[in-house]
Amino acid sequence: MRRMMVAFVALMLLAAPAAQAVQPDEIMSDPVKEARARELSRELRCMVCQNQSIDDSDAPLARDLRLLVRERIAAGDSNSQVLDFLVARYGEFVLLKPRFERQTMLLWLLAPLLLAGGGFALWRQNRRRAQEGADVPTPPLTPDEEAKLAALMSEDARSP
Repeated sequence: MRRMMVAFVALMLLAAPAAQAVQPDEIMSDPVKEARARELSRELRCMVCQNQSIDDSDAPLARDLRLLVRERIAAGDSNSQVLDFLVARYGEFVLLKPRFERQTMLLWLLAPLLLAGGGFALWRQNRRRAQEGADVPTPPLTPDEEAKLAALMSEDARSP
């Protein structure tokens, strides 16, 4: 019985979601609006932590942003309107995943371009090596080298 209880507690600890920074007094009474607020909070960067969403951050600024998101949702703003409001106020940096726009095009395209360029360079280098190897004829063996090769091959044939 005790083993079952320990296994149950361990299973519950493993299955429990990660602790979130959202405080109980921040949660909206409407579950649909709260789900929207949580979804938006996961897309927004904490300006203090910088690599965490405001949903995961305990920083006071993250709390202020979470409350601002909930305030805008309660006022009837759509998700895009909330994001646009925050981008206008804090800049593109507030988004964890920046939008694909003219200003962020290099950010989005640099990695695929570097990958394609590296692949092209490898392909070209391999092709150049293959062409160089095909153009150079192998010189014939000298009589001394042929004698050594014959001796080695006869030794291999004798050993079982």
